[in-house]
Amino acid sequence: MNFLSRFDISNEAAEKRCMEIFHTIFYGAEGERVYTPVGDTLGYIEDTGNHDVRTEGMSYGMMMCVQMDRKDEFDRLWNWVKTYMYISEGPNKGFFAWSCQTDGKKNSLGAAPDGEEYFIMSLIFAGNRWGNGDGIFNYHKEAGELLHTCINKGYDGTPGRAMFDRETAYIRFICEVDYTDPSYHLPHFYELYAQVAVDKADAEFCKRAARESREYWKKACHPETGLSAEYAKYNGKPQKVNKKWFGGRHDWFYSDAYRTILNIAVDSVWFGATDWAKEEADRYISFFERPENQDDWDHIYEVDGRKLKENALHPVAIIATNATTAVLVDNEKTAKWVKRFLDTPLRLGDRRYYDNCLYFFSYMILSGNYKIW
Repeated sequence: MNFLSRFDISNEAAEKRCMEIFHTIFYGAEGERVYTPVGDTLGYIEDTGNHDVRTEGMSYGMMMCVQMDRKDEFDRLWNWVKTYMYISEGPNKGFFAWSCQTDGKKNSLGAAPDGEEYFIMSLIFAGNRWGNGDGIFNYHKEAGELLHTCINKGYDGTPGRAMFDRETAYIRFICEVDYTDPSYHLPHFYELYAQVAVDKADAEFCKRAARESREYWKKACHPETGLSAEYAKYNGKPQKVNKKWFGGRHDWFYSDAYRTILNIAVDSVWFGATDWAKEEADRYISFFERPENQDDWDHIYEVDGRKLKENALHPVAIIATNATTAVLVDNEKTAKWVKRFLDTPLRLGDRRYYDNCLYFFSYMILSGNYKIW
């Protein structure tokens, strides 16, 4: 459904705009693009704010490509991931290094589950849309094997730990810890993972993970503000971390957390909106329409709504993801944010990577172009 039709944007105009956004992200001018082709068969997405290549960005790029029917760029990204990011030994064997330099050298042997989650889903869609090929381009085989590792590693006697906690069925923030990131919870992906599950146990686990993640959102999203933290305990309470771990804090509403409302919107469009999701969207956007926030919203917040003096690092991402509440609630508040989003251009400069990725996903879901393939 094209929710932007309410704003006089036709299906044709929305599709054209999606292709324009894709072209800017992949082939725009310097200061616009984040994609770099390498040779005849490789390419990478750069986190331009941190000047590295992350599984987050690579998997986002693959999802953009399969949605826009760009097989060449998809295969280049996946080939780069398998060539440089695959971890071939140690406790994280079978996963992908979350950060590499642009020449492919690994910055870490740690893995970040949000990358693996998007790899699996984009590979499933690629196989469904284009058919499976050979080797690493047997998309469904690659997805099923990665999914199996994410669910079973450690539990089946192999070294290391799984990305999913088997007791709760929650996705971990990283394999080494027992807390999560609310924006990593993607029940709309888990519902579809069963297509490539290598056995019945994996398929059943995926269905369970989808149910539990939808319930987890209810724990993690504040009952008055609708805000979630970047990292959270399994009971939904914000998780503060030591400064040695990822810079400290992360128990606040900040960059990662903007994705939570976007994910709720995508889940609702793909699998149906629950009463809770509608209430959450209204609660969330109402927070930003409080008098103290209406014209001064681009800040870091505690999840209870206390505004901190520091400004948000990714204000365009806030605008874009706030606009996605319109798929759940049709009122003046959501319309205001959609109009603000439509009037906001893609971000330029060093910090454009994260903002523009969320911008594109938000535009796709609002325009009806983020589809199940």
